Amino acid sequence: MNIILLSGGSGKRLWPLSNETRSKQFLRLLKNDEQENESMVQRVYRQIRSAGIDAHIVVATGKSQVDSIQSQLGHNVDIVQEPERRDTFPAIALASSYLALEKQMSPDEVVVVLPVDPFAELHYFKTLQKMEAVIQADLANMSLMGIRPTYPSAKYGYIVPDGIGHIGSVEYRRVDRFQEKPTEELAAQLIEQGALWNGGVFAFKLGYLMDIVRQHLEFETYADVYSKYSQLTKISFDYAVVEKESSIAMVEYDGVWKDLGTWNTLTEVMNDAAVGKVIMADTCENSHVINELDIPVTVLGAKNLVIAASPDGILISDKHQSSYLKPLVDHIQQRPMYEERRWGEYKVLDYTTYGDDSLSLTKHMYIKSGKEISYQSHNVRDEIWTIVDGTGLLVLDGHTRNVRRGDVAYITKGMKHAIKAVSDLHFIEVQIGSELAESDIERYEWEW
Repeated sequence: MNIILLSGGSGKRLWPLSNETRSKQFLRLLKNDEQENESMVQRVYRQIRSAGIDAHIVVATGKSQVDSIQSQLGHNVDIVQEPERRDTFPAIALASSYLALEKQMSPDEVVVVLPVDPFAELHYFKTLQKMEAVIQADLANMSLMGIRPTYPSAKYGYIVPDGIGHIGSVEYRRVDRFQEKPTEELAAQLIEQGALWNGGVFAFKLGYLMDIVRQHLEFETYADVYSKYSQLTKISFDYAVVEKESSIAMVEYDGVWKDLGTWNTLTEVMNDAAVGKVIMADTCENSHVINELDIPVTVLGAKNLVIAASPDGILISDKHQSSYLKPLVDHIQQRPMYEERRWGEYKVLDYTTYGDDSLSLTKHMYIKSGKEISYQSHNVRDEIWTIVDGTGLLVLDGHTRNVRRGDVAYITKGMKHAIKAVSDLHFIEVQIGSELAESDIERYEWEW
């Protein structure tokens, strides 16, 4: 089996902890069996392995999320990076092309596609094997996962099933039709008819999907598909493929399943009511406080509230009302104030514009032991690095020296520089210039 994990999202629904580069699936707010913090993507990856599924896993994502995925899942995970955001059909087409053309996998290989962030029991992932069995037996061109509804929701699409079939001990249903997000009244009627939530999980043979990709593009290699990515229609996989296919089977999953897309649903599964520097009085009821700032947050008498504080902002919301957050923060276009990178993380401490329109940006940088920042230069800004903890190797225009707490490096425009952590390294970076953008980087080769 090959599993394609779709990792996308703009990071607005769980603002201010999530942003353009740190989407909801990377927030470490859940607990694993050892009561250690983990993110949604770490939980899903762990559960796939715990379910005993022998699968090659590929994560399909955009450029802004690659560092976070490598930081949380390790550098051995296979990543297919989209050149641009173009919805789920192009993303699945690109990832399938990678398996077929780059990895040279057989057209008969089964591919299962699922979101990177479902909150479900281990049984959910064992259901993937049942979907695989249906496709391997050529009982349908595509297999879907139907989620047993727990209430008549207007937020999900529905699968209306038809007759029952079996392959060994696996039960499956033929799909009669689909119903996009209905009213709650219609949803109740659909559930009475045996309809299930559409879980957004698809299984098919690799050759089947590649035949569809060839209807949209002419190509010989994976590089061809990648270079022509913008020619693929910006459309969901459901509309582009699923709703046009007549041979579809469905396998049911009956268990815990949540879409942790809002603060309200996320707090339902959080183990701790307070995260970070938080003081909560006993008078608080059904409230959660998540604080990523270095200053304490004290809460008294809060009822049904979610309070979240990060360098990107502060949210105070009624839990139910939190589901309407996105339109209110869509207009916020500030740069991300916190990012997780493959080498560690950074947090913006200050961002100031002065009277002559010059700018300064102050960051706290953390580099994990053994990791390094690439050899690079900047065209329109100077930087000052002050080492505050740990030890490292600093390169300035080809010259290497050891650095430790108290050392300062002055990096002017055009100067090539890099740093590697010998032990966990913390330093303060002050950027000064007329324009301060992450894009102002030119990278070079450097052998440590």
